[in-house]
Amino acid sequence: MQPARAGRDRQVGPGLVAGPGRLPGVGRPSRPRAKNIRRLSVRHLLRLVIVAGAACALVLINGCGGAPAGPGRTRPAGAALAGRSSPARTVADLRTSCRSVVYLGDATSEGMMSPLYLPNRAQRLDAQDRDVGVRTVTASITDANSVAEALSGPAGGYRATGTQATGTQATASPASGDRDCWVVALGTNDTAAVAAGSSIGRLARIEDMMSAARGRPVLWVNLISLLSAGPYSEANMQRWNQALRQACARYPNMRIFDWAGVVRLRWFLNDGIRYTAGGYASRARQIAKALARAFPAAGHSNGCTVS
Repeated sequence: MQPARAGRDRQVGPGLVAGPGRLPGVGRPSRPRAKNIRRLSVRHLLRLVIVAGAACALVLINGCGGAPAGPGRTRPAGAALAGRSSPARTVADLRTSCRSVVYLGDATSEGMMSPLYLPNRAQRLDAQDRDVGVRTVTASITDANSVAEALSGPAGGYRATGTQATGTQATASPASGDRDCWVVALGTNDTAAVAAGSSIGRLARIEDMMSAARGRPVLWVNLISLLSAGPYSEANMQRWNQALRQACARYPNMRIFDWAGVVRLRWFLNDGIRYTAGGYASRARQIAKALARAFPAAGHSNGCTVS
């Protein structure tokens, strides 16, 4: 058997060869006579004229641009005849005024910078932040991190000396002139500690962190849990979120990202607290977008909560 010729015939089954546009097993159609071809052409031409006339009538009645503008549907002023409106604001348009970001996180953030969870670097937290205009990202993420622990580490050093945190330490460095912002994804261990009897309340912990920021823009990430009982229950997460809203009313430099409003159940691990690789990838992307909305490159955000 001869191999099928490229662009001509192809083997489609035992003993069946189909040419371009021909169904398998169907013989070669007979060629219509020229007279029939002329008749078919005239018929097709008449149909085209009728269709074109109907289309022109619709254009005169409704205007161009797709579906007719019925009740409640109007064409934007200044829209082109082709019906194209101004492009919607995309994720690529989001830019933040923050040039340097210190990220403080616990187990709910551990996968966002981990190659084990996110082997694709473009999905990680620092890459997502750079996509919205951040130049330097310093992440201090440990499994059992809390506000108290963070204040004794990078955030505490930042507050005491006005220096930039590097890794999990605070080291002296000359002022860069960049706008420094903090993203605080803490509270899971704090609210559990309060539920277990800690003498330092939820609001006091948040206020301590805001004091450490010394007026810098701070984006908090609120909490959610799938647990119904115990120190890490959803009820205790909601108590922390309530304290965040209470504090935000006092600090004009504070915003809250409503992560609890965008997270999906399929992103949780079996412990009901941490996330899958897909969850961490989405969390990193959403936090970067929230940072740009909370502290945009131009103008100011309104209200305490961003989504």
